[in-house]
Amino acid sequence: MTRLIFRDDAYLREAPATVLAVSEAGVELDASLFYAQGGGQPGDTGSLVWDGGEMAIANTVKGEGETVLLKPAEGAATPPVGAAVTQRLDWDRRLRHMRMHTSMHLLCSLIKGAGVTGGQIGADRSRLDFDLAEPPTKEWLTEQLNALIAGNHPITTSWITGEELDANPGLVRTMSVQPPRSGGKVRLVRIGAEENPVDLQPCGGTHVAATGEIGRVAVTKLENKGKQNRRVYLVLEEG
Repeated sequence: MTRLIFRDDAYLREAPATVLAVSEAGVELDASLFYAQGGGQPGDTGSLVWDGGEMAIANTVKGEGETVLLKPAEGAATPPVGAAVTQRLDWDRRLRHMRMHTSMHLLCSLIKGAGVTGGQIGADRSRLDFDLAEPPTKEWLTEQLNALIAGNHPITTSWITGEELDANPGLVRTMSVQPPRSGGKVRLVRIGAEENPVDLQPCGGTHVAATGEIGRVAVTKLENKGKQNRRVYLVLEEG
């Protein structure tokens, strides 16, 4: 099991670790600063540095069980097993993913009652698909999203058991993918006050600490992707 440093502190940009294994599948550390691709969020990139070497990280993926594997860039050297390494995160890319991911939770809060049929977070553009006949207009969604962002609502996390989630199925918005369960527990991401949150749903991804950090966003396009499937595209306004 890899200890997930990013889960405790999504703002940490550098951290030490020890190499546990190296294989064609990737490099496994005892603790990962890097988020592993999943839930629509891309894997982090960055580098590992050790005495006498450096490895550029092209992607981070999930390994067997609850392990994280770092994929070296083509031609990059890999560290020896047992080496003490420093993990360095591509922070600018991660921060954009954090801002995008949080804004997508806000988008969910505006389209109430519609299941999420798919989604993809990108540094430049993201999308969410909803099981919905008629979505609101992109102008209305843009206005409401930016109002929520300007409210600077705090983002916090908590944990419940798998049994508690099963007893509250309405917390899960995704229709085809179940939220990750780590050791029988499920991580909840809350936007806003505990007693009356703007949004509350299971999520294993990284987020900003308050909605004001997202900056202005825009819904740029709505697409019909089937009889009951509507795709909503979202961008950060600075490009």
